[in-house]
Amino acid sequence: MQERRLTDGATVFGIVIGSALVVGTIMLGHSPRIFLNLPSFLLVAGGTLAVTFIRNPMSAVSGTMAVIRKAFTTRLASPSKLIGEVVYLSRTARKESLLAMARADIDDPFLARGISLCADGLEPEQIRSILETEISFTALRHQRGQEILEGMGASAPAFGMIGTLLGLVQMLTSLSDPKALGPAMAVAILTTLYGAVIAYLFALPLADKLKVRSREELLNMRVCLEGVIAIAQGDHPASVDEKLRAFLGPKGREAAA
Repeated sequence: MQERRLTDGATVFGIVIGSALVVGTIMLGHSPRIFLNLPSFLLVAGGTLAVTFIRNPMSAVSGTMAVIRKAFTTRLASPSKLIGEVVYLSRTARKESLLAMARADIDDPFLARGISLCADGLEPEQIRSILETEISFTALRHQRGQEILEGMGASAPAFGMIGTLLGLVQMLTSLSDPKALGPAMAVAILTTLYGAVIAYLFALPLADKLKVRSREELLNMRVCLEGVIAIAQGDHPASVDEKLRAFLGPKGREAAA
């Protein structure tokens, strides 16, 4: 099984369509230039980044970019294919030996680690403890990336509101100068628009997609964990197959057949 990452068409399609609708609506308006306001954009984007750095360590923010890439990619390996590989390894261990199984070409790093522990002769409970610890910390890393994006999704509209208040103050102090009312009103309105677009078209949807990716990866890790434990306990390959099928829905079980 080869674990390559392919572009997730759903994420790209959604962002492209959403962006096209926003841009298209602007272009069809009377004057698209009125939607371009550098101070408003800098306030919202810069403020959102500033709050993100205040809330989180530098290492966590920089590492989020690697996590965000998962929202744009999808794994080629499905749980059903992973189960097939585990069952194959189980047969190899039963027919030949644990060492022969460990020499097999395993692309999934978590499964490879589990098989290595099994071949080293560790007890099933020891293997479970080690692998469950890795699963727990993987889930924590995923959660941190999701929380950073969710925080950005909350901060962007807040800075949009701050920009609106600043624009209103500028507008109220310029009532005697009609020429100053337009730019002040632009700052007041556009900051809200920019904040809403950043939050509801990018940050929050990407956070939700990362939750989906996290569930998929943790499911695969659980499949590997239970498969390795079954092999370490000397279960029959047919028993390993039936045990791991419990992780799949009806359609997935048919695909694994």
